[in-house]
Amino acid sequence: MRGSHRAFDHAAVGFNYLIIHLIPSIVDTIILPLYIGDFMNCPACGYAESKVIDSRISESQDAIRRRRECLQCGSRFTTYERIEERPLLVIKRDGSSEPFDFDKLRRGIMTAVVKRPIGADAIDALINDIVTNLQNSMKYEVSSAVLGDMVLRRLKELDGVAYIRFASVYKDFQNLDGFTRELEEL
Repeated sequence: MRGSHRAFDHAAVGFNYLIIHLIPSIVDTIILPLYIGDFMNCPACGYAESKVIDSRISESQDAIRRRRECLQCGSRFTTYERIEERPLLVIKRDGSSEPFDFDKLRRGIMTAVVKRPIGADAIDALINDIVTNLQNSMKYEVSSAVLGDMVLRRLKELDGVAYIRFASVYKDFQNLDGFTRELEEL
């Protein structure tokens, strides 16, 4: 009798071990991320479950706007679902890379267009055109040389003086001959 009782204790210990150690691990690593992943935490009470009341495309048409209601406190809130875009990376001449910086490129172009009849909107449109072109071509890494050439092509169409100013810095002319050749090509 005693031996069977002891075997029962081992089974109970094994079962308890399973309940206490293995199942929570499975729940934490597999089940909860799947379960919680479909829900947004309520901003009022922090509860993880809500229901979607309304879905529609946002006014800017770049996201889905969802109106939600918390299943615990009844609070309503809005969430936006957007496509996560890969950031553009610029590969520099030394081989290092950095995230594309709209403002950095804008400052460089602004220096080239000082005292020229080119507005900030035209510069922003030029940069947006480059970014759109790169994203549409599915290129998420671009060398600084290619980026500079893209700027030069657009500046050449926009304003010859701004083109020469930008080219003089970008192409790093070492002597007057290189600068003169660039002027003759214009």
